[in-house]
Amino acid sequence: MASHEFLLPYPDLSVERAGNTGVDGVWHFDSGVPGRNVMISALVHGNELCGAWAIKDALALGLRPRRGTLTLVFANLGAFDTFDPAQHDKSRFLDQDLNRVWSADKLADPNTRERQRALALRPFVEKADWLLDLHSMHEPCAPLLLTGMQPRNLELAREMGAPRHVIVDAGHKDGVRMRDFGRFGDLEENGTRSLLIECGFHGALESRDVARDQVARFVKASGIVDDGDFPADWFMPLPDEQLAIQVTDAVVARSMDFTFSQDWQGLEELEKAGTVIGWSDGEPVVTPYDNCTLVMPSLRQLLPGVTVVRLARRVA
Repeated sequence: MASHEFLLPYPDLSVERAGNTGVDGVWHFDSGVPGRNVMISALVHGNELCGAWAIKDALALGLRPRRGTLTLVFANLGAFDTFDPAQHDKSRFLDQDLNRVWSADKLADPNTRERQRALALRPFVEKADWLLDLHSMHEPCAPLLLTGMQPRNLELAREMGAPRHVIVDAGHKDGVRMRDFGRFGDLEENGTRSLLIECGFHGALESRDVARDQVARFVKASGIVDDGDFPADWFMPLPDEQLAIQVTDAVVARSMDFTFSQDWQGLEELEKAGTVIGWSDGEPVVTPYDNCTLVMPSLRQLLPGVTVVRLARRVA
């Protein structure tokens, strides 16, 4: 995969990490007026700095809910503290991926630092009605807004109008994401909304702008703030159209013997079924249908059982 220079600076969280809840890195604000309980999380992976910048900026702005509550979370501070821009993949987590532990069986066995952190964050996640999880990507790519399989989340993404690419996906085989935990994972309408935004490459300066844009659009859509509570420069220009793409297959590495057929960047739409996209243990991996879109191809986290690319088609 193509490399990219890491330009986004490391945010100083020496003040913000204290929180105001008794749990490190967690800020909670209650308007005292009925409304939705909104949570925004960043640093679920310690090398995804754009979300940390967006929450730091929101705190500096003095963002407060006029209705309902707002919870702002710097999630994996332990991994963040190990960050090195020259080896940024190594600070993704300490013991295991914090975004794969959100199931009852894993939380019942807190034998890693990430599971212990998830238990500390669990009460805030369970109280939230709306959740926005801020992420970034291993490779350069346009921003992607992930909705899960819930139609209500796709509807919200369309209401927000940005970014251009919306991914309808079922998550990962190796564990449950926070945005799918508990009520958020129910397919039936229950008042919840949960979105995960991949803001671009970890080190791209514009990833901070995307994260701030998504925070502003999400909080505004929730109704807990009024028009004008965010400065105009938090909002990026709307795309000329928004494309929804549904993941149909995930290509999972069976071993360390996996290579791509070329330097895929993501969002390529391959016209013909049977197009070779890579090889797994010497066997070709091909597109299963015409007009197949590649979503987040990357070998930077290559291990047996890890998803290396998702295959998707456009949603009408």
